[in-house]
This record gives sequence, C-alpha cells and structure tokens, in this order.
Amino acid sequence: MTMDKGQLTIQAENISAPHGFTTRLGGVSRGYLESLNLGMHRGDKPENVAENYRRLGEAIGFSAEKLVLANQVHSDIVRVVTEADCLGSLSHRDYPECDALVTNTRGIALTVFTADCTPILLHDPVTGAVGAIHAGWRGTASGIARKTVEKMVSAFGCKPADICAAIGPNIGVCCFETDADVPAAMVSALGAKAMPFLHQKGEKYHVDLKGLNALWLRLSGITNIEISNACTACSPDRFWSHRVTQGKRGSQGAIVVCK
Repeated sequence: MTMDKGQLTIQAENISAPHGFTTRLGGVSRGYLESLNLGMHRGDKPENVAENYRRLGEAIGFSAEKLVLANQVHSDIVRVVTEADCLGSLSHRDYPECDALVTNTRGIALTVFTADCTPILLHDPVTGAVGAIHAGWRGTASGIARKTVEKMVSAFGCKPADICAAIGPNIGVCCFETDADVPAAMVSALGAKAMPFLHQKGEKYHVDLKGLNALWLRLSGITNIEISNACTACSPDRFWSHRVTQGKRGSQGAIVVCK
C-alpha cells in the first residue's frame, strides 16, 4: 500500500476504484483531534470536519453530496445503498445502523470509520460494484467480510473471483491483547481454521484480526487480497488508536467510490 502525496490516505495497489484509508494527518482539526478527524461526534467543530471531508474529496475524487456513511454498531448488518441514501449529512448517526455498505450506483462514496478496528474495501472491476466494511472483533467473529461479499453476489451479480479486497490499518496482532472470550468467539465461528491467528501469552491472547478477515475473504472465494502491515496502536502519530488514547481521539475513514 502507498501513501498519497498529502499523507491524507493510504491506497491499495490492487483496487482501481478511487479509494483511501485515511491517516490522522493533513486535516484542520486541533487539540487532541489534530488533524484529520472524520467523526462528527468526537468533540470537533463541524466546520473542521466538513473541511477535512472536502480535502479528502479532492484527494480521492468524490463529492460530499455523494457520501453514504455507516452508523456502526459492531453488527454483521450489510446495507445495499443507492442515490436515495445520499443524505448530504456528515453525521453517521443520521443513517440506519449497519457495519458494511455496498453499492453499484455511480458516484456514491461509501465510508466506514475505525480507530483500531479493521477497515476493508472491496471492488469488482467487472460489475463496478464496491463495498466498505467495518470489522471489529465481534464483526470479525460473525463473518461480516464474507457476508458483504455474499451481498455483492446476490445484489449485483458479482463473482467472488473478480473482486479485489484491501484490508487497511488496524490494531495489529502485536498489540491486540484480549481475554479468552475473543479467541473463543473466533474458534466458535471458524473452528480449527482460526487457530493460526490466535496466540496465547500467559492468561492473555494476541489476536490477528487482519489474518482472520483475510481468511473470511478467502472462504468467500476472493483471492486478490492486499493487506496493510500498519498497526494503529504502534503508530499513534499516524493513526487514531482507541486503545492508545483510551477513547480521546478522532476517527479514521475507509472510503471507496463507485465509478
């Protein structure tokens, strides 16, 4: 994955649709939200958030009027969206609850938010359909990545072998330390296939969310997968990390535009 010139976004080489995984750099927000905060409910000034989206629109290639945001609740809900879902609002709370969005409507920019969870972008260059996924550990355990691919197949006639997937920066296996409930949920969902991504260290576990989501994508039939090696917790100067800041932070975005 490569950084754009303004350091606003990281882009995958395998996705040809306009897209980006944002960093925390290149915006106008101030204080603990410095500088590219995309969360309208993080304590930021609305005009700062709007300017941050404007800058992203210029860098990636989308209009703010064509944004559709995800109102995330750590679910496995996937929404199919169209022009009617472009509300012109930068508040995710104005949208129905879900943790993944898909569309084949030209010009729509799908947006999910993270600050340690796993962002995933999908693009089918054959049908033009795109998808954006927020996968926390609960969403990972529920297979939201696979369910999003299945939705693209049923809604748009996509073939999994044609879909390109990119997994962006998240809290890496190096830093995602958990109790036994998280690996237990992964084993319940994936059986023995989950074991290579779960590492016990004393009474705690380190969980590889990127690897588990890549596994779900492969099980859905996708083979073209690009994975970021960036850890949000290791690099809080570049990314928002909920765990590092204990919640006093901004929001990153993963954005993909249907062309």
